[in-house]
Order: sequence, then C-alpha cells, then structure tokens
Amino acid sequence: MTTDNTTDSPDSSDSSDIDEFGYRPSLVRSLGSFHTFAAGISYISILTGTFQLFYFGLASGGPSYWWSWPLVFVGQLMVALCFCELAARFPVAGSIYNWTKRLTSPHIAWLAGWTMLTASIVSIAAVALALQATLPQLWSGFQFIPMAGPDDTGAQALNGVILAALLIVFTTTINAFGTKLMAQINSAGVFIELIAACVLIILLAVNVVRGPQVVLSNGGLDTSGRPWGYTGAFLVAMFASLYVMYGFDTASSLAEESHDPRRNAPKAILRALFFSFLLGGLILLLALMSAPDLSDPAFSSLGGLQALVLAVLGGTLGSVILVAVVVAVVVCALAVHAAAIRLAFAMSRDNNLPAGAKLCTISPRFGTPIVASVVIGVVAIVLLFVTFSPQIYTVVTSIAIIMIYTAYLLVTVPMLVKRIRGEWQPREGAFTLGRWGIPVNVLAVLWGGLMTVNLAWPRNEVYNASEPFHWYLQWGGVLLPGVILGGGFAYYWLVQRHKTGVVAAHAREETVTPTTTDTALGEA
Repeated sequence: MTTDNTTDSPDSSDSSDIDEFGYRPSLVRSLGSFHTFAAGISYISILTGTFQLFYFGLASGGPSYWWSWPLVFVGQLMVALCFCELAARFPVAGSIYNWTKRLTSPHIAWLAGWTMLTASIVSIAAVALALQATLPQLWSGFQFIPMAGPDDTGAQALNGVILAALLIVFTTTINAFGTKLMAQINSAGVFIELIAACVLIILLAVNVVRGPQVVLSNGGLDTSGRPWGYTGAFLVAMFASLYVMYGFDTASSLAEESHDPRRNAPKAILRALFFSFLLGGLILLLALMSAPDLSDPAFSSLGGLQALVLAVLGGTLGSVILVAVVVAVVVCALAVHAAAIRLAFAMSRDNNLPAGAKLCTISPRFGTPIVASVVIGVVAIVLLFVTFSPQIYTVVTSIAIIMIYTAYLLVTVPMLVKRIRGEWQPREGAFTLGRWGIPVNVLAVLWGGLMTVNLAWPRNEVYNASEPFHWYLQWGGVLLPGVILGGGFAYYWLVQRHKTGVVAAHAREETVTPTTTDTALGEA
C-alpha cells in the first residue's frame, strides 16, 4: 500500500468506486494484471498445499482421494464466479468486508470481515509451519533442535515453530516496506513456482509405473467400521483439497492498488483458480502413478509428497524441486499476510477494529500501514507458540478453514438474497453471470454450506486423533469458531459499533463522518 502522492493516481472511474464508500483515494495504483494474478495463485499455492497435505488425503482416502480435487474445484468455481461479479462491481480493498457492506447489514459485514481476518492470521502461522516438512529434508542443518530419534515429534514441532517465526518476521518486514517490493518478490516467486510445477509434472510423467486407473482404487483402505463406509472416509480425505483451493479473492483485495481492477480482478480470480486446479491435479495424479510403492508408510505420513518426490526423482532432482517448494511456501505466506493487512486496513479505515485509527495509518516514508503489518505478524507468531502441541495446532488450523468457508457464505448468501429480490445490479459493461447468476449463486451457497458442515463435523480422526483424547478437541470445529465469532461479535455489538465511522484521514472531504454503523455503513 502506498500513498497517493505520485502521478500514478487513480483515474476518475476508479475514484468514483472509492467515493461510493465515502473514502478518498489514498493508494497508488502500481500493480499490473500479473501482480494481481500472482497474489491469487500464491495464496492458493499449489506446491505448498499439495506437498503439505498429500499424506493426509492418501492416508484418509487412499489413491481415489484424488477425485476430491476436481470436486472441490467445481464447488469453489461457483463461489469464484460470484466473487468475479463483486470484484467488478466493488473494486476496493478488503473485498470480503466491503462487498458484504453493500449486500447486507453493516453488522453482518463486520462479522464477515472479522471471520476472514482471524482465519487469515491463523493461516499465516499454518503456512509458515510448512517449512518444517521440507527444509530439514534438504539439509539437516535446518533442524536446529536436536532430535532424540526419527520419531521425536516434540523436537520437530519446536523446530517448525522456530522456522515459521523466522518466516513471519520476513513477511512482516517485506509487507511493511511497500506494496511494490512485496509484489515483485511475490511475482518472482510465483514464476519460479509455476515453472517448477511444470517441470515436476514432466519428471513425474516420465517415471510413471502404473496407469491413471490408480485413482479408482482405495488402496486397500479398511472402512468397515466407519460411518457411511468409504463415503465417510472420502469426506475426511477431501480436507486435503479443501485446505488448498481458497484465497483466490486475494486478487480482488488489491483492487485499490491495481490498474483497471474492474477488468483485471475477475480475470485474475478465475486464472488463479484454473491454473491451480490444472497444475495441482496433474501433480497429484502423476505422483500416484509414479510412486514406487503406494503402500509405503512414508508417503501417507508427514514425509508425504516430499518423500515420494525424492523416491521417484532421486536426491539431486528431488532436492531442486523441494527448493521450489520452499520458495512457494515463502510467497504463499507473503500473500496471506498481504491479504490480512488489506482486510485489517479496510476494517480499521471504518474504525471497526480496536485502535482503528492507528491500524489504518499509512507510513509517509514507506506508504504502508506498518502498524497493521506488525500487529498481524506478532499475533501470528504468538499463535505459533500458543498452539505448540501438534494436536491443538491441528484443531486451530482446521477451524481457520471452517471460518474462511463461513466468511465466503456471509458473502454468497446475501448476494443470493439480492438476486432473488431483483436488487442485484452488476456493473454495466463489466463481468456478469447474466441469467446464470441465480443458478451459480445457489450452487455456491449449497456448496459452501455443505463443506462448512463437513469441515466442522466432530470426527475423532481429524480433531482427536491421538492421545490425550478430549471431548472438547473432538468438538473443536464447532466450539472454537463459536467462541471466536460469538465473542468477537459481542465485543463489536457492545463496544465497537458505537465508534464506527470513516477515519478522518481516509474520508472523502465532502463526507460528514457518522458515528454509528447504522448510518455510516448502510447499503448503497
């Protein structure tokens, strides 16, 4: 984010988009179409997600878990198409929060923003922890904490926290020093990730040892004692894909800093989702086809896809790919952090967060909201140490995904209501679903609702898989989101909503700043 003190000022149509929300243009439009595309695809980050969660999908559903990838793509595509219309209609920072302000009440908008913000901060910590699965395999020197043996999970967990904390310090620093630096590093990282993904696909393809029919097998998985048999196991295995294919809305969250966002943001959203689906799907399929022995426990444990790649490609080539995975993790964490900053900036600009006037202050030197950058980084690092127990961490990261899908529902449901009432008006000449709007929106809502239930369902194998067993961990997917959302909204209702109003430094000059949400953030 940069202050608008150069010739890169927004054009008149872009200014009118900001005016509609009562803001003055204060951010430079310095990002091109590739920058916005890179932001979306680096948030999804196929090399991060597939390498981090392949083992979980294979262990939970066998090789046929692969079908969850195209299934999740189709469901998320319905959501993304709705977001494309919104990105073209309301190209402003903090997309989820500001879109909902125009679709429903300011109170629901606050809840959507809070839900997405807290989930994004947890996601920063979760992504950063992915370094532990890769760096020590590249060089044992990255295992700073001595291990008593290969199964010393305590040393691995502590080492993962240290590596993750160092990465978050890096992302905090880069995001604080300016949008352009962040975008340049992110774009370079995405370029490396895309090239590496294509190279990996080719290398796996020339080493296949079985046909694609492998995805029709459950790998001998015993599901006799499980509810709903293999269907129940597949719903659990879907987590491996559900945890990856989201965050495409990041491309629209950079709208106030992008050139021609009404045209570029919808394209960036769809391109990020499509390329992630295509490349990720091929990597997972060819990994299953090229694995020397799919029953090898190393592939269905934390070693996962990293161990499989090393087994198939050997030490040298495999290590090169793992270096690219590390790059992907870094730019993914950078993009998630950047998205969280934009959301915090958008909410604090309306004085809708504690110390909002401070959080939305833009540094005159770096042109960024340094306070928001640092606060988010510190909270993410604190979260790493609070959730040091692997079991507790699994619960916390799982509920982050639940909350992101919930935040998406808080957008798609009000949008569907608007459509049914005939009140939704897409921007003339911009991206629109036309007569497909209601069917696509209905599917987006149904998909989001079903997957939120699937993610939150109190399964032992997800939330309470190892000792010590506790009922509150098993129900963590229901209890923790309830506490975070309920507690947050109670604070907002009792305290923050009475302070809401566009902060003077960001208010349009002719705008009289109101003092309550009911008048400040009403529907357009």
